[in-house]
Amino acid sequence: MTALLDVRHLNVVFDGFRAVTDLDFSVAPGELRFVIGPNGAGKTTLIDCITGRTKSTSGSITFDGQELVGQREHRIVRMGIGRTFQTSVVFEELTVGENLDLAASFRRPLVTLLRRRKGYPDDVARVLETTGLAGLVEHKAGVLSHGQRQWLEIGMLMVQQPRLLLLDEPVAGMSREERERTGQLLVDIATTHTVVVVEHDMEFLRRFASVVTVLHEGRLLCQGTVAEVQADPRVQEVYLGRSRKEVVDAGS
Repeated sequence: MTALLDVRHLNVVFDGFRAVTDLDFSVAPGELRFVIGPNGAGKTTLIDCITGRTKSTSGSITFDGQELVGQREHRIVRMGIGRTFQTSVVFEELTVGENLDLAASFRRPLVTLLRRRKGYPDDVARVLETTGLAGLVEHKAGVLSHGQRQWLEIGMLMVQQPRLLLLDEPVAGMSREERERTGQLLVDIATTHTVVVVEHDMEFLRRFASVVTVLHEGRLLCQGTVAEVQADPRVQEVYLGRSRKEVVDAGS
């Protein structure tokens, strides 16, 4: 299958420090891919390069056959790539519905924004149901729990109709119940979108990941199924820091 996202020989150097070195990384359409690695492994730098936030030193990044290197951030968004950050970004004084409606306006003709209407458009209503926020539609975003804010931010991406979602540590700081709901949300989203998740939570990874890419010191360390990654001695040494038996037992 042809890759939707294809990164080839990516290098990123900051003042002599090599943040990413000769990295190859590809994601197929409809895939739910997890990317893990220690702090400083290059995970966020990879996402920043894909979205145009960081300029690569060399290499190629293509999305559906179109080169992303050199494109401005807003252009990459319009091409169909959306991302979240480690800290959620929502408009706290607006309601859940208003946040989603504002995000959805990104792809609407200007004339539709000037019309007075009752209720929310179908695209917003669908996302409210998908994210489980329908019952909170009139609540201000500032009163939401941490998990609910993250779901709202994911919903704000979804109403912009991206083909690829890049999520940076979406379950950081969540309760066990919120992590479970978030994992199921990601599985649901992946039925209609391609999703890349940067994550540190190994329990969450084992529960919801199918294909995993492991980065270390800006390089591709290994990739494969959860079982294959857990069994790789290089991963155990540089990331998990446990013996093979402990890692295998944790996944059983």
